Formats: sequence, structure tokens, C-alpha cells
Amino acid sequence: MPLLRNLRVTLEMIKWEHSIFALPFALCGAMLAASGVPGSRQLVWIVVAMISARSAAMAFNRVADAAIDAANPRTQTRALPAGTLTPAFVTSFVVVSCAIFVFAAAQLNRLSLILSPVALAILLLYSYSKRVTRWSHLVLGFALGIAPAAAWIAVRGSLDFRILLLTAAVTFWVAGFDVLYACQDYEFDRNAGLHSIPRYFGVRGALTIARIFHVVMLLLLIAFVLSFGLGKLAVSGVIAVALLLAYEHS
Repeated sequence: MPLLRNLRVTLEMIKWEHSIFALPFALCGAMLAASGVPGSRQLVWIVVAMISARSAAMAFNRVADAAIDAANPRTQTRALPAGTLTPAFVTSFVVVSCAIFVFAAAQLNRLSLILSPVALAILLLYSYSKRVTRWSHLVLGFALGIAPAAAWIAVRGSLDFRILLLTAAVTFWVAGFDVLYACQDYEFDRNAGLHSIPRYFGVRGALTIARIFHVVMLLLLIAFVLSFGLGKLAVSGVIAVALLLAYEHS
């Protein structure tokens, strides 16, 4: 059936299976909020909300960037520029994913429902940030960084500002890697008039900024661990992350 075929291609396009990599941030926030493992009902709706939100954001990004992807040799084979999918179908997928996200938020608590449009705005508007600011990498980071804070709200129905330290840490962690990823599009971004850190600071400067972002992330992680009084295992985790990043940037 064309519908099932289009759905399969859409899920492949947005790399649906990669949703699992975003879940640890949300689950961390949820477990801290619950001082343990949240109830099964809360966990189910948090996972549904995370997957639907990410699906909406990824699909919307493909629609927003369809013309850009068509001009970039690296992305010309993606489903929309290649004509495998139509913008109308992917847009419908975005709408359905957004509706599922709002419904999931409504199953959690009132504050989650009230803030669900704000979360969607952050996730969807990232796609246009590269057209207006070189710091779009931080916008992407923040879009992922709100996951632990959102999960905290999902469990508690309120916000503890300590969890925002993890939001900030994830923001700089993702931004640093996105800067590294963007280096491969340095020439294209410059010719297409797109904004990015590599375009403005060059590849060497971008590598330095990525290192700075990751140092800031480590400092924020330390502050996060201390603020919650987490134990030696958490400290060991921060040390392991620091060693991996040192290797990454060596």
C-alpha cells in the first residue's frame, strides 16, 4: 500500500530508530524527579511524547530544508529532494506527530499540556535558525536539552531549576558535536549564504569553539552532579565523558 510504503520511507528518512539516543536525557530527568523509577504510566507517556516530538522535529526539518538539500551534493539523495516522498505527505506526518505529542502531554499533567506548544515551537523553529544566526548549533542543542526538564515536569508537574543545569549541559554537548558535523558543509554554507560557526570562523576556528562548548558542558555537568548530591557513580560518569571528549578532540 502506498500509505505504508510512504510511512516506512518517512521513518527511514528521520532515522526513527535514533530516537533511543534522545531517551536517556528524558529518563534521567524523570528518574531524578521521581527519586527513583517513575510509574509505568508516566514512563509510557514520556516515551511517547519524546518519540513523537523528535519525529515531528526531524520531519519538519526535512520539509523546511528540502530546497537546500536538493542543492547540496551530500544531501541530494534524501527522500524529499529525490522525489521519493512529497512535501504534503511529510507535512501530514508532522501534524500527526505534533498531535500525538500534545495528547501525550495531556496524559501527564496540566503544566505539561500548557507547555507542549512551547516545546513544539522550539523544536520546529530550529529548522529556520540557520537562516538567521551562526549560533543555530546552540538552538539545536537547546531543542534536545529541554528533554530532561520536560521529563521532570512530566513527573512532578513543576520545575526545579537544578534540572536546568542538565538542560544547559546537553545544549552545549549537542552544539559542540553539531559544529563538528557542520564542518563538512563549510564550502556549501558559504556559497549558499547559510549561517554556521564553520562559515564565520573557518574550520580551525570551529574546532576550537567545539572544544570550548564541550568544556562548558563538563563544567555544567559537574555543577549538576553537585547540585543534586549525586554519588561516586555519577562523578565517574563525568570523568569518563571528559576522557572520551579529550580523545574526540585530540
